[in-house]
Formats: sequence, structure tokens, C-alpha cells
Amino acid sequence: MTDDASPIFRSDVTVELVRSAATDTDVLWAARVSTKGEQSLEAVGQDPEKSKGLINFLMRDRHGTPFEHNSMTFFISAPIFVFREFHRHRTGWSYNEESGRYRELQPVFYVPAEDRKLVQVGRPGKYEFHQGTPEQHQTATASMERAYTAAYTEYQEMLAAGVAREVARAVLPVGLFSSMYATCNARSLMHFLSLRKKDERGKMPTFPQREIEMVAEKMEELWAGLMPLTHAAFNEHGRLAP
Repeated sequence: MTDDASPIFRSDVTVELVRSAATDTDVLWAARVSTKGEQSLEAVGQDPEKSKGLINFLMRDRHGTPFEHNSMTFFISAPIFVFREFHRHRTGWSYNEESGRYRELQPVFYVPAEDRKLVQVGRPGKYEFHQGTPEQHQTATASMERAYTAAYTEYQEMLAAGVAREVARAVLPVGLFSSMYATCNARSLMHFLSLRKKDERGKMPTFPQREIEMVAEKMEELWAGLMPLTHAAFNEHGRLAP
């Protein structure tokens, strides 16, 4: 492995809002076509603060489709195992991920941060995570770094021998970082957040893996800035997608 291909170890994730067409007003004009028909076009430029009661009504009574008439595209960089969970969200989502067939994958790998809880206590379906000891964290980090380094060395050796990228990538672990664009609407994002971010205001229990929750936290912060009234209604009514 050459010096410029030395592994990089990360404990964080990247989430950037690339583009958006998403405002609280989008919810209002989409909803008002039900009762006003073509006159609903008058609401396109409306101040949503004057009709936040309508947004709360729609959220409370779970009239969901008005929350679909918007769009957000995020750039996300995270470990592959996060994306394998992420791609289970299919309705209202579009994805394009970097390809190990068409580009040489870079040696960026995930290791847990010191505050990442490491010890699982309880049986499947009824368990919780406890803080690990410094020794456990050191063991986990050292084991991951050794395995990652060995795997990437083998990957580089196959590429140098002329083996196709799509074959050589088989030795790489799911702790490798990948990147993707993910596009969704507010309704699909709310469903994602209800499952992938733990919050005491949520009516339904959720048990997200910490690494995908880190992605969810960053996405929610960006969305809340775009649609603050919708976000507030989501929290007020139990963090359930309408």
C-alpha cells in the first residue's frame, strides 16, 4: 500500500443539503386544492405563519399527502453498514451511491468514538446498550484498524495485479465509508426520523443503531431550518409521519 493510500479512520458522518424545494407554504397550497381548486394557487406565496393551524390539523389528523409536495436532496458520507439500513426506506426516497465497480474505493473507515456505547445487555428485541470500558474501546478500535488495513492492502494488491475493481472490492468490510445522494420529501423524511432517531416526544418506541441516528440528527437539523412549522407540528403530535 502506498503512502497516499494509508487508511483514514473516522468516527463522524457527513450530511449536506445539496438542494431543496421545501417550505411550509408548500404544505398549504397542496392541502387547499381539496377545497378551493384553482383558487389554491393564491396560497403559493402566502405567509405560512398565518395558517400554521392548518399544518397542525393535517399532522394531527394524519392527512399526509400535502407533506409530499416538496423535495430535499442530501449528500451523505457514512459507513456502508449505515447505507444498508438506510436503503430499507424505499417509499418516497431516491438514491444514487458511489460505485466500487467504476472507481477505486478510498481507504476511509469507521471506528467508534469514545462515547459510543459498546456493550449490549439483554436478549434480541429487548436489550439496551451500556458504556464500554476504556479497555473495550481500545480493543474494538485496534481490532478494526488492523482488519481495515489488512483488507485494504489486499484490495490494492489485487488492483495492482490487474484484477477488476468489481471483483477486488469483495475483500472490503462494511466499515468502509461510502457516499450517496438521497432525495426525499418531508413525509418520507418524517417516517425515517420516527424510526432512526430516538426522541422522548415520540409516541412509538424506536431503537436505532447509533451510527444511522447520527445521520438522522444532521438531516433533521437541516430540514427544521427549511420547514420550521412542519417540524414543530411533527414534534407536537408524537413524531409520527402523517
